[in-house]
Amino acid sequence: MEYKEYPGGSKTKVNKAGDKIKVDIFDNDASRTVDIWREAHRAVLNTFQAILRTRTRNKEIVVAQRHKRKNTILDKLTRFPDMELSRMDDVAGCRVIFGTIEELYQFRSELHQARFLHRRKNDVDKYDYIKRPKKTGYRGIHDVYSYNVRSEIGKGLQGLLIEIQYRTLIQHAWATTVEIIGIITSNQPKFERGDERYEKIMVLASEILARAFENTKGPLPEIKNRELVNQFVELDTELQFLKTLKSLNATPNTKILDHKNSILIFNEERDLEIRLFRDATDAIKELFKLEKENPKLDIVLVRADTSSEVRMAFKNYFTDAQDFIDYIEKGCHSLVKQ
Repeated sequence: MEYKEYPGGSKTKVNKAGDKIKVDIFDNDASRTVDIWREAHRAVLNTFQAILRTRTRNKEIVVAQRHKRKNTILDKLTRFPDMELSRMDDVAGCRVIFGTIEELYQFRSELHQARFLHRRKNDVDKYDYIKRPKKTGYRGIHDVYSYNVRSEIGKGLQGLLIEIQYRTLIQHAWATTVEIIGIITSNQPKFERGDERYEKIMVLASEILARAFENTKGPLPEIKNRELVNQFVELDTELQFLKTLKSLNATPNTKILDHKNSILIFNEERDLEIRLFRDATDAIKELFKLEKENPKLDIVLVRADTSSEVRMAFKNYFTDAQDFIDYIEKGCHSLVKQ
């Protein structure tokens, strides 16, 4: 689709539609405006995933992309009442997963020096949650880019935003486990909601992983190794946390065809349904249809080059916490020995 003007009509119209859905006004015009605006980010995603895949070719680096879930957009607008929808910077997102922190920083530095028109909007350290972990325990780095093209065809997309997430395998295992907690319990430690013990145990886990595997400190830099592990073990015993994660049945290796757009649907029975589309336009139309028909379900449109990369990048949808469990058990043992 060509966008010779701002998708949805104008930034003002998009923001007004966002203001309506903040207060549960879902009239047809507002819903259509938001959907057109979300769909337009597909071109931005395609551009950036192509850039990232070119730069990661023949390297042990995972690249995946996703459209932000509709329910997550609504939740974010509710949590940040002053936010304008047109300025939400993570509606389109690419995720890049590395083996080590050193590889992550090197790749990011090289990308910053790339000669393309798209403009990075943030300072280098603004979203560096490795140097300054979030109080929730989240570690990783984000960059926000503004889409910029010279062609008439893409003129209306000028200024649309995309977020690039950089994580190591260790950081990714932690982040997807936070999402799994939100799926299997009524708690949302990612957003500091629900039982505070889940927030605490994930903060402790973040510190354990940072020290044991990445030779750095996390959100609790002052605590001693043995006390750190003791606190984790105490909470784990209380919550039966690792036992619960171990009891999960990871979704079997359902075949996700390479180079396909995949809609992941977590249904009311907490089973995963996967729908595959060769054409991205068909996929996004089906996504909007499913969201409208099933407003309470967790539905996301993703893409990666291979089936294994989809499983790796979106482990939470496959309720696969095995990497996290292995890392934590080895990390606790390592820190106690030290």
